[in-house]
Amino acid sequence: MSEEDPAANVEEVHGQPFEVGPRYVNLAYIGEGAYGMVASALDTVTQERVAIKKISPFEHQTYCQRTLREIKILTRFKHENIINIQDIIRSESVEKMKDIYLVQCLMDTDLYKLLKTQVISNDHVCFFLYQILRGLKYIHSANVLHRDMKPSNLLLNATCDLKVRNRTSILTCSGSCGAKMRCY
Repeated sequence: MSEEDPAANVEEVHGQPFEVGPRYVNLAYIGEGAYGMVASALDTVTQERVAIKKISPFEHQTYCQRTLREIKILTRFKHENIINIQDIIRSESVEKMKDIYLVQCLMDTDLYKLLKTQVISNDHVCFFLYQILRGLKYIHSANVLHRDMKPSNLLLNATCDLKVRNRTSILTCSGSCGAKMRCY
């Protein structure tokens, strides 16, 4: 009986190892932010391209708490205007766990990049605003606040479908936290 080579499940992206195989292959660098790097990959099960966010949250307790909060919230969200978590990849053992990989929907661009490159029509503005408000209503109905709403957190595809990216700037709110929640 042969054992699977662990190195066969690792692809290097922009100098960083991504341990997401064998299901996710053909990784390509997208970008990076405060909490990690993002790559696109082919999901061999669905044959669709996905985004995989590599997070290394275990160096600081604050990062760990934010990552856990993001995972707990986004795994519950199922809405066409919200980027949710499709899959979570982690090490098989706690001792070897250094990184967590969140698999999410791959979008083509964000609103910030779109606005830098072209003027959008009034019809597009209305359609984007409608989708933003639908996403925010869903988020708020779950007693969650998005604390970083800006064009770069609004993702778009080629057919103008818009999804709100939550990142780690989300905050749960009960009725006692003092925040006013508005019904739309």
